Amino acid sequence: MVYWDFCSGICDSRAIYEVNKNLEKENYNTYIWPSFTNDDGGMNSRKDLFFLLGVTAFFLPFLISKGLFEAYYQFNLDHGLLMSFIKFFILATLGEVIGLRIKTGSYYYRGFGLFPRALVWGFLGTTIYMAFAIFASGTPVLLEKMGFENASGILHSDLSWKKVAVSFSIATALNLFYAPVMMTFHKITDAHILENGGTMKGFLRPIQFARIFREINWEVQWNFVFKRTIPLFWIPAQTITFLLPEEYRVLFAAFLGIVLGVILGVAALKSAES
Repeated sequence: MVYWDFCSGICDSRAIYEVNKNLEKENYNTYIWPSFTNDDGGMNSRKDLFFLLGVTAFFLPFLISKGLFEAYYQFNLDHGLLMSFIKFFILATLGEVIGLRIKTGSYYYRGFGLFPRALVWGFLGTTIYMAFAIFASGTPVLLEKMGFENASGILHSDLSWKKVAVSFSIATALNLFYAPVMMTFHKITDAHILENGGTMKGFLRPIQFARIFREINWEVQWNFVFKRTIPLFWIPAQTITFLLPEEYRVLFAAFLGIVLGVILGVAALKSAES
């Protein structure tokens, strides 16, 4: 669920613009908004090819090697919290990189803060793992108290309309109570990373939570992030998540981050063109 605030690509346009102005003074503007630069299309095509080959080379062994997949599966069962950190560290950050490529034509720019962003996603991955456990256990109990018989058992049964209803209820509760807090935290850390040049030294400085919270574009955060992505994307997507076996839920949520990164990258590009 990378989970939720990949819409930072749209919401952080002001922050990226400010970074671009600063970098322009230092003659680094080649890395941002390449549509205004002299980037070679052929070079970008080669970069895309190398990027695709690199991603394929990373994931392919898990698909073709039964032993490697079984080792991953068992490690995931034994160390779910650690694996949630690793999954989001890699996959959610990958989604951000792809979204950046779509929006700007580059996979990276000076000050983007790839490693700090990955650390934030890893941390958020652990909170997502905990939230999944809490809401997947607590929501069926609430449903049972409201008259929905055996909701907990139905969640672990074969696919049925009742199971879809339970999964939808879990996804709704999760996204209404946990998602806005998580999204806002991610928004604040994104701004902190950009303000400090994307460096680890800058990342470790105290985060000015109160100031950044006040400076968030709440018009976008409320009307787009909360009112649109939650009901139109995340609740339906997470309904599917909770239909899956428990050991696959966090992995599926992390992959959803890649999908949303692509969608919002395209949306940001169209917004910039208009």
